[in-house]
Amino acid sequence: MKKFLLYILIPTVFITSISSVKAQKANTHDKIKKILYFNPEVEPDLEEIKEPTSHAFFSAVSDNVSAFRRNKMLRSEVQVSYDSIDSKTILEYSKNNDADFVIVPKVKYFKVGLGKYVFSNQVIVSMKLFDAEGNFIAASDYDTYRKNMRLLGSAENSIKIGTNGAMKSILKELRKQKPSSEAGF
Repeated sequence: MKKFLLYILIPTVFITSISSVKAQKANTHDKIKKILYFNPEVEPDLEEIKEPTSHAFFSAVSDNVSAFRRNKMLRSEVQVSYDSIDSKTILEYSKNNDADFVIVPKVKYFKVGLGKYVFSNQVIVSMKLFDAEGNFIAASDYDTYRKNMRLLGSAENSIKIGTNGAMKSILKELRKQKPSSEAGF
């Protein structure tokens, strides 16, 4: 009788453990969030600074996203106006890219001096976060001069610092809005 129970108990424990491992793998796969980022709107609107600004912005975003293994970054080469965003546009882009969230960024350079093209290395990085249906969730701004009192350094580093600060601010907003179990951005 003891051998009979032993032969039944061992396969039952084995099958139960395999099924629980499969369930755990399915749950980790469900937690991966796809976040679509548009090219940042650059102010002032000069072609010479758009490409380096986009490069610095996406470099900072990819560094932040790689820190969170459950997020995946999707990049759109389209620039959307930060101030006049249409929810239908957000809905179409998120549907076409199978994204869970959409972020619309803006980078504003400070203009210093009398000349037309004299810029400071301080920037304001602004972001708006939308869900897949185009509903507004959160927004954040990060001013590198006011937050860090940053006077020296390159504009590229200022953009990276501003992007990191704006992303942290959005995460704080999400944690305030949702319980800790759902704030999985």
